[in-house]
Amino acid sequence: MIVGTAGHIDHGKTSLVKALTGIDTDRLKEEKRRGITLELGFAHLTLDDGTVAGVVDVPGHERFVKAMAAGAGGVDLAVLVVAADEGVMPQTREHLDICRLLGVRAGVIALTKSDLLAELGAEWRALVEADLGALTAGTFLEGAPVVPCSSRTGEGLDALKSALTAAACALPKRPAEGPAFLPVDRVFTIKGFGTVVTGTLLSGAVAVEDAVSLLPGLPGPLRVRGVQVHGDAVPKVEAGQRAAVNVAGVEPEALHRGMVLVRAGELPETRMLDVELSLLPAAEGPLPRRRKLLLHLGTAQVEATVALLDVERLEPGETALAQLRLDAPVGALVGQRFILRGSRALPGRGATVAGGRILSIAPPRRRKGGSEVVAPLLEADPQGQVAWLLRQAGYRGLTQQELFGRSGLGPRVLGRSLELLGAKGGALLVDRERRLYLSGEVFEGLQGRALALLAAFHEREPLREGLPREELRQRLSAELDSRTFQRVTQALVDAGRVELDKEVVRLKGRGRTLSLGDEAARTKLAAELSAAGLAPPTLNELAQKLQLAPPRLQELLKVMVAEGVAVRVSDELCFDAGALASLRERLVAHLREKKEITTQAFKEMVGQSRKFVIPLSEYFDREKVTLRVGEKRVLRRG
Repeated sequence: MIVGTAGHIDHGKTSLVKALTGIDTDRLKEEKRRGITLELGFAHLTLDDGTVAGVVDVPGHERFVKAMAAGAGGVDLAVLVVAADEGVMPQTREHLDICRLLGVRAGVIALTKSDLLAELGAEWRALVEADLGALTAGTFLEGAPVVPCSSRTGEGLDALKSALTAAACALPKRPAEGPAFLPVDRVFTIKGFGTVVTGTLLSGAVAVEDAVSLLPGLPGPLRVRGVQVHGDAVPKVEAGQRAAVNVAGVEPEALHRGMVLVRAGELPETRMLDVELSLLPAAEGPLPRRRKLLLHLGTAQVEATVALLDVERLEPGETALAQLRLDAPVGALVGQRFILRGSRALPGRGATVAGGRILSIAPPRRRKGGSEVVAPLLEADPQGQVAWLLRQAGYRGLTQQELFGRSGLGPRVLGRSLELLGAKGGALLVDRERRLYLSGEVFEGLQGRALALLAAFHEREPLREGLPREELRQRLSAELDSRTFQRVTQALVDAGRVELDKEVVRLKGRGRTLSLGDEAARTKLAAELSAAGLAPPTLNELAQKLQLAPPRLQELLKVMVAEGVAVRVSDELCFDAGALASLRERLVAHLREKKEITTQAFKEMVGQSRKFVIPLSEYFDREKVTLRVGEKRVLRRG
């Protein structure tokens, strides 16, 4: 459980944390000198039921909203701090907006400096409480207890702790089975240990010796050397706890706030996010179709182009689907909340205008009709979410580990969803070793495309027996995994739609089909080769003599070779099969009798020039009829 403060500057947030926990969260010299909080502060508080809650104290000044947003991203329970002598102020409102947009689920209101209430009078207190009622109406703090308290006198501190305990007991735990996800808010070194990162674990668990990545930029894998919670070494930290993680193999200079510690291989970094986006009711005007804003996600801040999907503008108080296109990569988690702020002259300045939740990470760039693609995620159950992710992955598919990271589902829920989808044909395991899954719809589409490509091939190349398997795979998609392609072709064979012949694929019952013109040309070609015997024309000479285009001649020769009418001896020479078989018989008989043959003797046997003799002798070597020994050849045994 993480408790976070929120509220205007100088309303006593840090003093209240110190009074409750005994820990001064202002650790910087500049904070001590100026008397205001500039950075996030951390403490821990033992609640009445014995639960130890992490406490995040945030700056109240408007110039440090960046730090406030970074701290609020992991808060379960907010303490909205309002000074009794000032009441609701500008940062009170903005901090509450930020907490709402970041999905804070419960909280209490601490009316600090309560020792001043007596002199302020009952009328003033009633006015402050009325303002608080109006401020929190329709928010997670509507009806929340308002606890007067004083850090100076100690009045109301026990009541405040009791109210926090009651609110904490009603909250569900964060998902400890999901992907590990810890936004980094501090980086430092400890002598003898090395680099340490701290943050609130929003999902999953991190244990000693885990292999982790730090996104963006450090995919690792890096090793977790140790883990601490509230200063105590533990073997594992789970979602909802603040942790200090000692990471081996990386220097602190390579790390910064805004990175995310995840398990190696579970989540990709991304520059694109599909989101559900809400514009604050108090926004100055509508959000146009395209707008550059500052994204606060976890502890990261990055400029983003907000692209509304299929709507021209978003009015204050309305919600729509959008895509965030980021200027720099981030680590993100499905379901994670974010805020968007205006960027005036400097990064981090400007009002909070919108926020929402992430629906998918690393999607393609959405164009017209994108809202129809993304909308199913709004109401999708786990099965629907997995089916959607597989459809979006297309021919590449997703491994079970990738599905785990991109869905945020626990391993058991994900496994059950894949089983149910598989039973209905919605998901197909195409590679057991890698646990690679493909959408059933995508698999059917691949089969349809393969059939269409083969039909077009047969129409275009009637003389060819079929399409080489690798060529078909490339035409379907260069990214298509070889095992996925094998499953596609085997499914078509099992269905009786195609035939496999060694490395060639063809439609069932199709293959070479010769027209009357092709038959006539083949007859002339066969006669030409037969008449030429052991001195055939080259392919160019044949093409000219028979007036055939070279590609057509090549295809006719392939047909004749496949039928056993002709034999390809070299790139330029094709022999009549009968003439070559006769020569082979004479050569074998000679070698059995004489045991060897010289090049000159073979030349006399062929009765032709070296133009034909050399390719023929090399051909018989390749065919393992002869074996060259020096300048002679012998009969190859076995």
